[in-house]
Amino acid sequence: MSINKVTLVGNLGADPETKTFENGSSITNVSIYTSESWTDTPTGKKITSTQIHRVVFGGAVSKIASKYLKKGSKVYVEGKLKNRSFVNKDNITQYVTEIVVAGFNGTLEMLDKKEK
Repeated sequence: MSINKVTLVGNLGADPETKTFENGSSITNVSIYTSESWTDTPTGKKITSTQIHRVVFGGAVSKIASKYLKKGSKVYVEGKLKNRSFVNKDNITQYVTEIVVAGFNGTLEMLDKKEK
């Protein structure tokens, strides 16, 4: 048995970008920022480390993300880690690691307070 599962809680660094295909399906790409802080024992300084995660929403979750998320939105996501490669316009192979949130194994929860 094996498990490929990623769980993140963080904030969007920019507005979502959605691509719609001819068949009506869509994907929505976001960058989620996560941070951790600690105090450096020798110096007493507070240190913060921020990571940026590429997240791809597919299926019905794509439409929800596109409609309701915006820069700064706080989200909880569960998805699977996926590595892929592509050749850019300069004919150089680039590698990308993404969290894919789609289907029954993907979860998106919006954690911002509801506006009244």
